[in-house]
Amino acid sequence: MTLLTIQEEDLGIPGQGRRFRSPTGLDVLPRLTTTVPREYVHRASHAEVFLTGCEQLDEHTFALTGQWPRAHTFFTSVDGTQHDSMQAAETIRQAGLFLAHAELGVPLGHHFLLWDLNVTTYQQNMAIGSGPSDLTLRATCTDVVRKGKRLAEFRMEISVERDGRLCAVGGGRFACISDLTYRRLRGAAGSATRTTRTRPLAKVLPAVVGKALPRDVVLSPTEEAHSWLLDPDPQHPILFDHGGDHFPGMVLLEAARQAAGALCHPAALTPASVCTDFHQYAEFTSPVRIQAAALPSRAADWASVQVTGTQGGRSVFSALISGPLDRPGAGSAAPARPRP
Repeated sequence: MTLLTIQEEDLGIPGQGRRFRSPTGLDVLPRLTTTVPREYVHRASHAEVFLTGCEQLDEHTFALTGQWPRAHTFFTSVDGTQHDSMQAAETIRQAGLFLAHAELGVPLGHHFLLWDLNVTTYQQNMAIGSGPSDLTLRATCTDVVRKGKRLAEFRMEISVERDGRLCAVGGGRFACISDLTYRRLRGAAGSATRTTRTRPLAKVLPAVVGKALPRDVVLSPTEEAHSWLLDPDPQHPILFDHGGDHFPGMVLLEAARQAAGALCHPAALTPASVCTDFHQYAEFTSPVRIQAAALPSRAADWASVQVTGTQGGRSVFSALISGPLDRPGAGSAAPARPRP
């Protein structure tokens, strides 16, 4: 049996067609498609990494590849036929972190502040097929700010396609800070864990917020109409895939989506557009209140919902969620607008 070794020149971005070489110099096995390093997208599980490769096209533009699994345990519609819009949002988040680390020079161990995130999905192109969904993504980084040689901030805009069909577009603004600066910024709050909170007695029913399983519900009811407390399962394998000292932005985004769904219930809301601004950290140590209000709609089968999150009287985030409504007895939901 020939012993395989890896030459330095073969240690590149996974999925780029490089080959392992034997001591004789002969090509033995191709390096086949795999995910990008999970550390680059701040995930603990390889199964939760949705990017598979990257090629730089010019100074600010990158072509990435990715894959959505056919049967994800969380990012799937209740009936199992559609990729969830929150999966597109998570893919955008991962792309921003990956480009910062792999292409823009941010060292591992640095922290990110996500100031805003937006995504528009085209649901007619989000159907789950007979296998995983292979993706091609095109990302452009703009408004790049450096402090000396260190990247401080940038904006990324991205499109996500599958088989030549546009699945999603979106982007976000990312700020990068060193671990030392982060710990100075966080102070005593940096020692909190996600178990240091009081769990309310009840949860919203899964069907009300468009989820299939009770553990996927992140809201608990209050006595006030259209108002809930943020209450995700602290052991949830997707929402809390990696450690942290505050609620992740994707948990807040999921809370906004579920609050919008609860407001529209019994009609089922499919988020086609999500625009979110993050104002401050959502701490584990005190209640986060989520409130939703309907905005004027352009059509009977379409809803727009403004969702806000507050903690200690201060705004944590705000989100505008829009999409088609499937009313009971009215048949299937209308195609998500706008169309590409």
